Amino acid sequence: MDVRGASSITDFHILATGTSSPHLRALSSELRQQLKEHKVTGYRGSGTPDSGWIVSDCVDVIVHIFSPEARAYYDLDGLWKTKPVVPLDAG
Repeated sequence: MDVRGASSITDFHILATGTSSPHLRALSSELRQQLKEHKVTGYRGSGTPDSGWIVSDCVDVIVHIFSPEARAYYDLDGLWKTKPVVPLDAG
């Protein structure tokens, strides 16, 4: 989501959902690996797979990895529903 101008802490939010604690752990691990490979600086993370929400602050982008229950409960999709969704290039 493009939150430029609406958020004072970041420009974009990426919201992802994992299906289980091991899946959340794997998604978070892959994110860390990709950030390292692309030499992204300013990265900080918080949360655990067992909590259902892992957040990674990459300064201009904040990545949220949720369990389905946590994503529904915190409803960031609803909070930012008026903001444009930016499609990610999977390639």
